[in-house]
Amino acid sequence: MQILNADEFLTLKKSLPVVDVRSPGEFAEGHIPGATNIPIFDDKERAIIGTIYKSKGRFPAIEKGLEIVGPKMAQFVREAVVIASSGRLLVHCWRGGMRSESMAWLFERVGIECFTLQGGYKSYRNYLFEKVGDLPHLIVIEGHTGSGKTEILLRLKTLGEQVIDLEGLANHKGSVFGGIGQETQPTTQQFQNVLFEDVFGFDLSKRVWIEGESQTVGRVFLPDPLWYKMNEAQCIEILVPRSERVSRLVIEYGTLPEELMENAIINLSKRLGDQRMNEILSYYREKNLDRVAGKLLEYYDLTYQFSRDKYKRKLTEIVLPNGNALANAELILEKAANLF
Repeated sequence: MQILNADEFLTLKKSLPVVDVRSPGEFAEGHIPGATNIPIFDDKERAIIGTIYKSKGRFPAIEKGLEIVGPKMAQFVREAVVIASSGRLLVHCWRGGMRSESMAWLFERVGIECFTLQGGYKSYRNYLFEKVGDLPHLIVIEGHTGSGKTEILLRLKTLGEQVIDLEGLANHKGSVFGGIGQETQPTTQQFQNVLFEDVFGFDLSKRVWIEGESQTVGRVFLPDPLWYKMNEAQCIEILVPRSERVSRLVIEYGTLPEELMENAIINLSKRLGDQRMNEILSYYREKNLDRVAGKLLEYYDLTYQFSRDKYKRKLTEIVLPNGNALANAELILEKAANLF
């Protein structure tokens, strides 16, 4: 059994499978992307052992753990053999302690070479926060609601650029309407873990692109170091005609479920006031979607301007001539050549 630090563990993860031996509840809250859960204890068993440890001490807790694990050892081995097709496994628990050491010992008894993570999942999370803001050539794409920022980012990716798609990772488009038609959002931990998976694979000597967002995307939070980096990074602000933004919003949101859209409009009443909210709701029910989009942009443009004034990012303005995302991405790349 070899013990690896987080950098070594994640580098080896590119070629070896990861087994997370924490409880199902811990795993569901957040795990290293691609890991397989072989829990040494289920959630109830973990709680029982924790209670014994606190009330009676370490040895009675270990004794109870052995009593629980004994009948399950053969199944653990069967699962590990299937996963370890190359005969090697990465194994971790919460702090790199008894759970991962015990399971690695068991797997090695049947010939599987094991590598454990020093400090466990906790050290992985610490490493994530240390590295996720270390992006020296980060460029933030800003723009008013409906400017097509996400579409441009995805075009940049097809042109070979390194892109962090926050909305795609979060399953949310960032506004009160942003969750409609999307899959269930991950936990904040898992969102950050998957985001870091992208960052860990980047060449940091090259540009990295990201869309300007608030620190929350729906219900999930950006890691603080990345958020701080975004506020000091180079920023390209795209300027798009309002009429085009209205058209894009109508296309993007006009066919979504009516009940969910109406609920989202109603949820804006505290920000819009009842009178404006009811006006927008009336336009929506009349299928006057251009007016709906236009009225909503009045609110979102004020919100954007407030954020723009508050954070005072280093802005390079680019007027986009049309809605051709590929042509716009190429134009942005020309401008970005002189940013660093």
